[in-house]
Amino acid sequence: MSPLARSNEASGEAFPHTHAPETSLASVSPSSTLSMHSASTEAQAKASSSLVANAGVVGLGTLASRGAGLARDLAVAALFDRSQTDAFWVAFTIPNALRQLLGEGAVSSAVVPILSAKIATEGAPSAQAFFAKARAASWIVLVAVCIIGVLGARWLTEAFASGFHAHEGQFERTHLLTQIVFPYVLFMGTAAMGMAALTSRGRFAVASFSPALVNVGVIAAAWALPRPFAARGWDPTLALGVGVLVGGMMHVIAQWPSLRAIGFASRPVFDWRDRAIWQMGARLGPLTVGLALSAWVTVISRAALSGLGEGAQSYFAWATRVCDVPQGIFVMALSTAALPSLSALCAVNDKRGFADAFTHGLRLSMFVAIPASVVLAVLAEPLVVLLFQRGQFDAHAARETARAVAWQGGATFAVAAVRHLVPALYALGDTRSPVVVSAVDSAAFVLIIYGCGARWGHVGVSVAMAGSTCVQMVALLVVVQRKIQLGKSDLWPVAWSCTKTAGASGASAALAWLALYRGWHWGQGSKASALCTVLALVLFCALYIFFGICAKSEELSDVRRALVRRFARRRPA
Repeated sequence: MSPLARSNEASGEAFPHTHAPETSLASVSPSSTLSMHSASTEAQAKASSSLVANAGVVGLGTLASRGAGLARDLAVAALFDRSQTDAFWVAFTIPNALRQLLGEGAVSSAVVPILSAKIATEGAPSAQAFFAKARAASWIVLVAVCIIGVLGARWLTEAFASGFHAHEGQFERTHLLTQIVFPYVLFMGTAAMGMAALTSRGRFAVASFSPALVNVGVIAAAWALPRPFAARGWDPTLALGVGVLVGGMMHVIAQWPSLRAIGFASRPVFDWRDRAIWQMGARLGPLTVGLALSAWVTVISRAALSGLGEGAQSYFAWATRVCDVPQGIFVMALSTAALPSLSALCAVNDKRGFADAFTHGLRLSMFVAIPASVVLAVLAEPLVVLLFQRGQFDAHAARETARAVAWQGGATFAVAAVRHLVPALYALGDTRSPVVVSAVDSAAFVLIIYGCGARWGHVGVSVAMAGSTCVQMVALLVVVQRKIQLGKSDLWPVAWSCTKTAGASGASAALAWLALYRGWHWGQGSKASALCTVLALVLFCALYIFFGICAKSEELSDVRRALVRRFARRRPA
């Protein structure tokens, strides 16, 4: 997670204070005019009614993307050996780390609040004009970074995977793959700008579904290209790099019709005098510092994994993928859907509406994240066997991946909390606190990984990830609570909801495990064990919903009402 900087001089800024580097809701007086009160009430009502519905759209799209990502990983695991997959994951991680700096992580956090504020205070034409200038600036940076990255691929590979020198040919393979994959940053940065525009206008569907095309490109290349490459004397692993580039290109192309429909497809305009562009740059400055800390953690983790033997990189990457699926279904969906709403509430100085929207979103996040944490921790090995164990992915690979899944998945609740807390700070324009928290998170990661990495091998990296995320969650909770001055009446419903959710999750998992564990254990790796795993998941979900109904869960009611509204809207008149 990363911070968001802000400019104090640009017009349309949420909670504008020209003499303060950051804004707190506690320090802003609400407008006394009737028009501002009306706008505030309207924004609050809109945020409350649309959050779950928008999150549902984003969740379906993200589920499609994560599902395609899982299918990609299944194909890669089955079709390539561990030395090949290790090289691919390192090569793919390098541009992905920069993608967070120049793509979704930075652009969404810096551009969406500005666009949302401009739409709310100045209208769509002003937002469209700003976007054309922002896209021009983005392209200049992206092209420059791609050139530098391709030329400096050997240095980057050395930083991320110096341990590969111990295996003949592995370092050179990873270096070449990195050169091929690096231009992916250009496509993802361009797509991130498009996603920011679509999100600010409430077009969540295209922004959520189009990333799946990256995985489609890799899957197609993994099946179609290795044999032709091998016949020409090329390393078959290079097919995966080609697939990444093709998928990134499809991602950009898929957004174009929707961008044109909302007026955000005009040609780029190079105008460095626009104050809003400098505002974006000011936001990106501290934001980049925070993301650079995250990238540094990625370098440390990948460098450590490169010296832990064949397969370590792959086990860690596949564990991350398994954990990404539940996080993407609803956790990321809520944070994505909440950012424009929170920014709009800031734009009209609605302190009460902001606090209500924030706590409501946090309760919904925990309603899904806590049971996901329990399932991933308890059913890690059955899930990995069900999903991956075929082809070149054997029982040993399943056990090693499951060990990492249990730790990474068990911290899903902390990831969910962080992904909800950070957008709240972005909307408030806090530029300092997230940077400090990122530094604390990075320090905690390094301490844990060097404390247990030698004893636990690749699992130690997952332990460090889980532990540092929990540290980050606690620190951010303290910061946000002080920023918006949440009282007992705000925090008690969240705490009580989490307690009920944890109890229901634990009871559901225990009953599902006791009912089906023996059947899975006796037929491990067979169709019978796969059926037991599926039944355990179905039983867990049924029990969790049953306990939610018995406890009269407000979050369950919110989801039900959102589904009823969506299907009622589609019913013919």
